[in-house]
Amino acid sequence: MRRRTLQGCLCLLLPGVWVGTAQSQVSSVASPNAAYSRPEVAALKGVVPTAPVRLRVWGFEVYDARLWTPAGFRHGQALQFPFALELQYLRKLEGAAIASRSIDEMRRVGSFSDAQAQTWLAAMRELFPNVSAGERITGVNLPGEGAEFWVNGQRVGLVKDPAFARLFFGIWLDERTSEPKMRNQLLQGLSP
Repeated sequence: MRRRTLQGCLCLLLPGVWVGTAQSQVSSVASPNAAYSRPEVAALKGVVPTAPVRLRVWGFEVYDARLWTPAGFRHGQALQFPFALELQYLRKLEGAAIASRSIDEMRRVGSFSDAQAQTWLAAMRELFPNVSAGERITGVNLPGEGAEFWVNGQRVGLVKDPAFARLFFGIWLDERTSEPKMRNQLLQGLSP
C-alpha cells in the first residue's frame, strides 16, 4: 500500500511541488553525434545541448532535463529563440498527471484564465503519454507560434499559443520557477 501511494505521488512531479534536489550530471553518449541526429532537434539548426540536470525528489530520481540552444541564445529573451527542452524520464509516470502538474506549475509563473487552463490541460493530456524509464518528452519553442512536442523522437503535436509556450517553458526557465537550483544549472554558461 505504501509503495502504491508513493508511486501515485511521484506521478505528479515537475519542478518543485515538493522540495526536490536538482543535481547536474553529465551523461555520456555512445556516439558524440547520435544525440545531434535526433529528429526533434534536427530542424533547430546549430543547437547544442546543455549538461543534463537531474531532478530528485525525496531521494528518488525523476528525470534528467537539458536545453538545446542555438548560438547567441540569451535566456532573458528565451522565447525569441527556437530551442528545445528535453526531459528524459528515469521512472514510470502517468501522462495525465504530468499534464495536471504542468498546469499547477504554470500558475506559479503567470496568471491565465480557467478557460485557458482547461484548453491547455486537454491538449497536454492528448500529447503526453504515460512514460517509463528511458523515455523522453521534448518541447520545442516556436517563437511567436507556440510549443511543439515530441515523444521519443516522434512528433506528437503542437499547442499553437505563444502564451502557453511562455508559461510552459517558464516552469523551468522563469525566475518564479519552483526549482530555482535546477533553473540555474540549466542556464549555467548561457548568456543572460
